[in-house]
Amino acid sequence: MQGGLSNLHDWARFQPGAMDGVTLMKAHFQQHAFDRHSHETYSIGLTHAGVQAFNCGGSLHASLPGNLILFNPDQAHDGQRGAPEGFGYSMLYVPEAVVAGCADRDAGIVLPRHFRRPLVRDGVVARQFALAVAALNQPGESLRAEELTRHVLAAILLRHGEPGARMEPRAAGGDRMARVRDHLQAHYADDVDVQTLAAIAGLSRAHMTRAFARQFGVPPHIYLNSVRVRKAQEAMMAGDSLADVAVDCGFADQSHFSRRFKGALGLTPARWLRQMRS
Repeated sequence: MQGGLSNLHDWARFQPGAMDGVTLMKAHFQQHAFDRHSHETYSIGLTHAGVQAFNCGGSLHASLPGNLILFNPDQAHDGQRGAPEGFGYSMLYVPEAVVAGCADRDAGIVLPRHFRRPLVRDGVVARQFALAVAALNQPGESLRAEELTRHVLAAILLRHGEPGARMEPRAAGGDRMARVRDHLQAHYADDVDVQTLAAIAGLSRAHMTRAFARQFGVPPHIYLNSVRVRKAQEAMMAGDSLADVAVDCGFADQSHFSRRFKGALGLTPARWLRQMRS
C-alpha cells in the first residue's frame, strides 16, 4: 500500500530492506484511503495499531494489531481506516527473485509461490516479522538483518502458502561449515553478510544458513554475536575501555554493544566487568 498523505496525522517512511530490491514502509493513516492497485512485488505487512481495512479477492478484510497482511505479486487491493483513529503498520515489498532465493529444492527447501489468504493471525510469525524489521536499523548487523528477513519470509510461506511446502535441509558437509565458522571467527569485527558466507561454503544462501544451524545449533548471525561477545570479554579483562571494545569487536556503538552483551549474558558489560574484578 503506497500513496500520498492526506493530512498532518498521515505519514509514511520508506527505507531499503536487508536485501537488494526489498523496501520497508512504516506508516500511519487516519484520513488517506488507497485506490485499488497492485504491486509487482510480494507485499507483507504487520498491523501495529488501529483497524486496517482493505478489499481483496472480492471480500472486505479488517486487520487488527498483530495481524499479518499477505499480498501476492499483482494481487489487487485497496486500503482505508476501519476505525476513526486510523491504522499504523509496517510493510515489506519483496521482489519475486528474493522470495525464490529463500528456497533451494536441491537442498530440500521447497517453498510455495503464493499465499493462500491475504489476512492471517499468527503470533509467532508476527514476532519474527517485527524482529526482522527492527534489525534493519542497526548498523554493523547486515548478517542478522538478512537472516531474520529470509527466515520470516520462509516461515510465512511454509505456514500460510499453498500446499506442497517442505523444509528438510540436507547436511552440507563439515568442511564447508568449518570454513564458514572460521571466517566468522577471523572477521568478527566486520559487517559480515550472507552472500560472503554462502560463497565460502559454495552453497546457496538458504542452504548455507540452514546447514550452518544444523551443524552448530545456531544460525550464523547468532554464532557471530557469540564470537564478538567472547572477544569483548577478553578485551575488557585486558583493560581496554568499553568504548574501544565496542568498536574493535564489531559493534556499532556502546549501546549496541551493551544490548547484545546483555542479551547473551543477562547483564551489561560494565556490571559483568565489576563482578569479574571483584
